[in-house]
Amino acid sequence: MVLYCAADREYSAPILDAYERAADGTQVVRQFDVEASKTLGLVTRIEQEASTPKSDVFWNNEILHTIRLQQKGLLAPRKWPIPDNWPKNYRASDGTWVGFAARARVLLVNTERLKDSDSWPRSVTELADDRWSKKCGLAYPIYGTTATHMTVLATHPNALLNGQVWDTWIRDVASNAIVLAGNKQVALSVAAGDLDWGLTDTDDAMIEMESGKPVGIVFPDQLDGYFGSVFIPNTLAVVKRSPHPIAAASLADHLVSEKVESRLTMSSSAHFPLWPTASQPARLQADAVRWAEVDFEKAAREWERVRDTLLEVFGK
Repeated sequence: MVLYCAADREYSAPILDAYERAADGTQVVRQFDVEASKTLGLVTRIEQEASTPKSDVFWNNEILHTIRLQQKGLLAPRKWPIPDNWPKNYRASDGTWVGFAARARVLLVNTERLKDSDSWPRSVTELADDRWSKKCGLAYPIYGTTATHMTVLATHPNALLNGQVWDTWIRDVASNAIVLAGNKQVALSVAAGDLDWGLTDTDDAMIEMESGKPVGIVFPDQLDGYFGSVFIPNTLAVVKRSPHPIAAASLADHLVSEKVESRLTMSSSAHFPLWPTASQPARLQADAVRWAEVDFEKAAREWERVRDTLLEVFGK
């Protein structure tokens, strides 16, 4: 059985090793993505192999491009072993994918450069604020969770960022913020004091915090009238016309289990559980954090338009 896996190898490999040991000889041939192309490399392979699929299961570490595969008819509808009260934004209406183990998009702040927490940024929109000119950063927004986040902002029904306002805002971001290769590089730059703050994922932020670096985490856009913090899940899907459908179903069911999600929640990746009955709480407490209500399917439909603007603004 072949798994295309965009989840970080350090988190996913031990889970897959344990599955193989318990699966009585089943081998999971793993094709991981490469850092340069993030998730898009594996998505492109699935698209190119549509007539003769070579992969069975797709474990993505974000959601936008999984939905794009769904919209192209490349994923198999199925009954997932999840409860009926699973969050609706994190499962496909046709059963082709399911989201689990989310990461939050957060602002990581250097507490030595910004000693007074009252001065910390509170919104993603501040990436365009000239108060932070060349003092804040984000990952190159064509790939990974940053691409998903920017597309969500471009399509969210919030007056601050919708339509033409977003087009203006993203250009201001490009001229105001430092653009780095990835979320990890953003977190490292903040921790080193090269930036006052940056937009990154909770897993990268937690690594710097728990290594003793002078950093603090802000869940953005919690103020009245703002859209809340964006949580981006891992997603699982079985590829349509999978070469090994029985083995694929077994692996997919295992990976979406509460047990596997708990491992991701406990690990250094510090994911947030989506299982309604999760017994393992998130390591980063966010009980009072307001999750953004995101229409991920709408965002996926708008991706190509948003991508073209991002490429125009940030370059290839």
